[in-house]
Amino acid sequence: MNVTQITHHDLDGYGAATVVGAYVEVGRIVHVPRYADVGPVVDEELKRLGKTAESEMLILTDLGLEDVAVKFIQSFAALNRRRDEGVRHRLVVLDHHVSSVDRLREHHALPASEEGSLRTFAFDDPGTVVLIDGSRCATRMAYENRALYAARDPSPEVQGQIETLVASIDAVDLWQKTLPTFIGGLALDEVFWDNVSNLVPIGHPWHDRFVGALLLGVARLLQQGLPPARIEREVGALRTEILDAFLSDDPGDDRSLTTRMRIAPVLARSRELFRPLSDGTLLSFGLDAGTFQRVSDAIMDAGGATRVVNVQRTGSLSFRSTNETALDGARKFRGGGHKDAAGGKLPNGSAFSLADACAQVEPILNPPPPDLSKNPFGALKNWKG
Repeated sequence: MNVTQITHHDLDGYGAATVVGAYVEVGRIVHVPRYADVGPVVDEELKRLGKTAESEMLILTDLGLEDVAVKFIQSFAALNRRRDEGVRHRLVVLDHHVSSVDRLREHHALPASEEGSLRTFAFDDPGTVVLIDGSRCATRMAYENRALYAARDPSPEVQGQIETLVASIDAVDLWQKTLPTFIGGLALDEVFWDNVSNLVPIGHPWHDRFVGALLLGVARLLQQGLPPARIEREVGALRTEILDAFLSDDPGDDRSLTTRMRIAPVLARSRELFRPLSDGTLLSFGLDAGTFQRVSDAIMDAGGATRVVNVQRTGSLSFRSTNETALDGARKFRGGGHKDAAGGKLPNGSAFSLADACAQVEPILNPPPPDLSKNPFGALKNWKG
């Protein structure tokens, strides 16, 4: 069964993804940085599942159930009831926001059972399971309720790392400062934010593998009793260890280079990170400045494009080119800069995905020709007196 996970873009969300990935093969993970972005993401997922012939599993973790999420759950359950029994989908929702209970009740969803702080909600569909527990983080909920999705068991070594990861994230996410695991959770949080987007960006197939391996690596160091300062010094070695494993079969890998330098050629070859626009410009989404600089240079050096643009979630654009067209592109977005390196800003002010960025940039960068049939003077264009 194909498994998709939608989770929050923070330590707890990635912790939940790391735990889930240890017990079942996850085909796709969608990270949502803002709760306001949940609506478009689940709407697209519902459309996709409605067209899918085979049964699939969807796991939602740490999203906070606002109105759009509750409506999605209700729509999913209704869709599932209409499907033949043998091909029904499965939805597992694991959330720890107390406000989620309020939103569910506002939509007339009441707990089917309560055990301590754990509330289970039913939606007249056996394939839909919604658990809310305000006393546990999403990572811990994913671990303790793994029977809902698990298809395999990790090795005893990884199992131990997961248990340490769960305890540390639970302490820091719920801000339980008196617990001995709290300081380890703080160390995990720092390592996470320092590495989550600047090396292997979201959208690349290695992203979640890299971040998950790094979190488990830090958990291993915590198991060994290392203090946060020592862990901070060991992070570089952990990254190198992970990258060595990922690039073990790459004949072009040069281990004398830095982590960023070694990853850049891999990212430049990625079809997942870039979308071609109608004029041949390649567009990426959410790359940090350092990564974009190295990757765009590698792409253009290899002849993959003469102009590349990166769009940030905040709506800022960075253009690079080898034919002095970067500035031309930036000017169309109220920007400026150099001939081959310039920047601008999306009129809408933000973008939430690669597809959304493409949809906003394409009509401005490459506006369609005017439709003369709608121009009252269009009929005169080819008229000869």
